[in-house]
Amino acid sequence: MNNGLSQSLEDYLEIIYNEIKKNSSVKAIDISRQLNVSRASVTEALNKLAQKGYIDYEKYGTVEITKKGIDKAKEIVLRHNELTLFFVNMGIEKKEAEMTACKIEHVISKNIRDKIVVFNQSINNNPELKKIFE
Repeated sequence: MNNGLSQSLEDYLEIIYNEIKKNSSVKAIDISRQLNVSRASVTEALNKLAQKGYIDYEKYGTVEITKKGIDKAKEIVLRHNELTLFFVNMGIEKKEAEMTACKIEHVISKNIRDKIVVFNQSINNNPELKKIFE
């Protein structure tokens, strides 16, 4: 991880990014409902993300994601998707793969992540190899 963001703040940024992509805007209450946490917790996290330059946020307003935030969120989403694909390629059911990827995406080393990317590419380019994990 080592990017100045805790696992929790990465989760918030990922949700903000995905919600803005889906609905073009997001408010603190939307995040609170999605994460099932208090508005106070969301406000605290949003203030931290704003201080670090990942979002623009004013109390009771919509959350705007900055270029820096978009870049970081895309990196987080990519890690999540790579891990999810890895677990699905290993024959794990998609829901379980998603939940596990969400836990691991914050702590995986670059070395392991690079190997997973190569594995995913190998599996997806080799139908015979893919059969082994079905």
